[in-house]
Amino acid sequence: MKTVKYTYWQDGEFFIGFLNEYPDYQTQGMSKEELVENLKDLLVDLESGQIPYIRKVEELSVA
Repeated sequence: MKTVKYTYWQDGEFFIGFLNEYPDYQTQGMSKEELVENLKDLLVDLESGQIPYIRKVEELSVA
């Protein structure tokens, strides 16, 4: 099992969020649980190779 960090917030009735590794792709749900399921589905889509030109965020170590 792997863990993935995500960021979310509530806007009115909706919970909106994105995977921290893929900040350009947001999803939403009517509850936090629905948002988490949508984020899992989004991760599968993003890692499948079916979506072109995906931008990612990584860390760079500089001495």
